[in-house]
Amino acid sequence: MKSLKKLAAIGLSTVLALSLAACKDDEKTSSNGGKSGEKVTLDFWTFGATNYEDLAKEYEKENPNVTIKVRAAETADHHDALFTALSAGSGAPDITMLEIDQLDRFKGAQDRFENLYDLGAKDIQDQYLDWKWKTGENDSGDFLIGLPTDIGPKALYYRADLFEAAGLPTDPEEVATLINSPKAFEEAGVKVKEKTGKVFIDSIEMAFRAYLDGAETTFLNSKGELLIEEDGNAVKEAYDYAVKLNEMGIVGKFEMWSPEWANAVNKGEFAAELGAGWLKGWMEGNAQEASGKWRVATLPSEFAANWGGSFISIPSETKNAKEAYKFTSWLVSPDNQLKSFQDKGLFPSAQAVYEMDAFKTNEDAFFGGQATAPVFAKAAQDISGAVYKGEKYFPIYSEVLNGLKNVQNKGTDPEKEWKAAVKRSKGLLNR
Repeated sequence: MKSLKKLAAIGLSTVLALSLAACKDDEKTSSNGGKSGEKVTLDFWTFGATNYEDLAKEYEKENPNVTIKVRAAETADHHDALFTALSAGSGAPDITMLEIDQLDRFKGAQDRFENLYDLGAKDIQDQYLDWKWKTGENDSGDFLIGLPTDIGPKALYYRADLFEAAGLPTDPEEVATLINSPKAFEEAGVKVKEKTGKVFIDSIEMAFRAYLDGAETTFLNSKGELLIEEDGNAVKEAYDYAVKLNEMGIVGKFEMWSPEWANAVNKGEFAAELGAGWLKGWMEGNAQEASGKWRVATLPSEFAANWGGSFISIPSETKNAKEAYKFTSWLVSPDNQLKSFQDKGLFPSAQAVYEMDAFKTNEDAFFGGQATAPVFAKAAQDISGAVYKGEKYFPIYSEVLNGLKNVQNKGTDPEKEWKAAVKRSKGLLNR
């Protein structure tokens, strides 16, 4: 699921908690799902665009004793509502989605969730990408908070027409071979700028995220300690790289999701985007003027990363843990992950899907008939591991990004902006 700029402050209201509690179904059976044939109702909270409502109906047909009530909400509202219910000790659903960037927030409330290892999750572990699975574990690896659903492997989206005008290859495999390192990325950007007058990438934020998203450690460690002052810290490396690209004149000022950015995607005002698999769906639905002009290639290994995705969890408040797990494990099975990919573009974390013909041969008209799914599948398998974020990741991220924006927009000194961002970040941790 998309996570950029969707995290609201954790302000939780009593009124909301009461309304959530009212939504909880009163009829509960024992934790083993009740006797054979006994009616079971499962409340399932979701966010974003999924096909889970349709899959829930399919499951109900196969299991007539089970009723699944699916409730959808916006990402931030969903997580704040869940946090409220868990904090109150009542009103939580039987099953819930957790967005990956919110995951550490809820791992801190591990006792409010079922350990899926106790319900049999180890039996299906080998079906999923190892890094995705481990992201759902606690630090000691003996507690699993959620089963893997979609992921957001990043790739290089590029305008074939601008690449051609710059004298660069346009075939995805040839592009991947050429742009195989950060240095080669820079060189391609300079050629585009010189030959077409267009910037290479859309924004200073995406330049920053080039290195940042793939880093093994970023702003904080699991103890909540600030890391960015340490020598060799990946955040500083990412910051310096973004400054470098900006100084080369190949970075635009199109902020993602803004009307100006959407227009630039359509009109070809920039040549490349470092985007996740879910961006493909947005483009197909919102950038029809550019249909046939974009392609997708793998990124240099230094930029390999995941951006987005979610898990399915079972709050311990449920009285139907086994029945909830039975449905959840069915929902995220390889066959159903393929359906979610075909219906809503949710990129699968179950590797078996990558070998399915319906996945490999899924040509995208928007991308000139390219079968883009294998590109993202390769990207997903190049990701080395999960990144710890913690509750204060995004506030600190915003402080560093604001520094970069000042460098780009006001011409301020990069080192002074960095030191000021570090100082502000320390203040955030002390609050």
